Amino acid sequence: MGKVIAVCISEKKGTVKKNAGSCRLIEDFGLEKDAHAGSERQVSLLSAEEVSAFRDRSKGAVELPPGIFGENLLVEGFDFKSYPIGTRFRCGEVLLELTQIGKRCHSGCEIMQRTGECIMPKEGVFARVLHGGVIRCGDILSLEGDEDTGSRMSEKAGTEALESEKNPSDSPHFSAAVLTASDRSFRGEREDKSGPKIAEMLTAAGYKVVSMHLLPDDEDGLAKELLRIADQEKPDVIFTTGGTGFSKRDRMPEATKRVIQRETPGISEAIRMHSMEITPRAMLSRAVSGIRGETLIVNLPGSPKAVQECLEFLLPPLEHGLGILRGEADG
Repeated sequence: MGKVIAVCISEKKGTVKKNAGSCRLIEDFGLEKDAHAGSERQVSLLSAEEVSAFRDRSKGAVELPPGIFGENLLVEGFDFKSYPIGTRFRCGEVLLELTQIGKRCHSGCEIMQRTGECIMPKEGVFARVLHGGVIRCGDILSLEGDEDTGSRMSEKAGTEALESEKNPSDSPHFSAAVLTASDRSFRGEREDKSGPKIAEMLTAAGYKVVSMHLLPDDEDGLAKELLRIADQEKPDVIFTTGGTGFSKRDRMPEATKRVIQRETPGISEAIRMHSMEITPRAMLSRAVSGIRGETLIVNLPGSPKAVQECLEFLLPPLEHGLGILRGEADG
């Protein structure tokens, strides 16, 4: 269980969020009067402990009032990034569902400019509002269904995930990041369903989804983000979705080739062959895959249906390859 330290909003975009003390959360929208409500990332949450640790590292180089990192809810007692996508949190009437872990720091971030570091890209998480209500400073935030026991459960995935500190043997074996490329979803014109579908299937398969990202179809931006995820977050695998077709804006394969150090053509060829059994249009996919350092990057299609079909086929044999990449299995 955790305690809400601050409830922050900004009534205009481009302004720093400030602690309002309390606020009404609106179902499938976000915080009332918050300028960023209504987007795909409806509510942002940040651990108060991570802010304190950052304050110690920066040695007072910058003031850190609530909301300075762009968080809506500053909460004590949760390491939010350790929970899988789909985890649900309850605070009184309010029910939140975790939808994204991490977010690229925007170019104008004051904290990044002054200290060279921002914790929101790694420590911040985002949720959507399943049921609205009022949240106030001092309220208790709990895991849905575990208000009394404090045990960890992802209700959406339908599988128990006990705390790794108490049961190390039950910890997810592989870690993964998800990157969606979509101009329309990035502009908020269409919901990204493929990225969450990947995260849902990975969680059910025992992976730890460490971050989810949504970017427009821009080759430079996608390459830069793939590079950052592989070199800084260092997941075992990055799954991308979207941007692999014939459109002039479909540049995910090109971005991936700029980042990988070794190609793994067998994976992409096998996915295409499997998809060809479902639809001949699979031959139009330009998806690639490859390795950077100890991270595998795999391009997946853009539709939720195709993503599901590909992952059902790919995940069982992929575990052996990831074990080899980590030095835990023989080739």
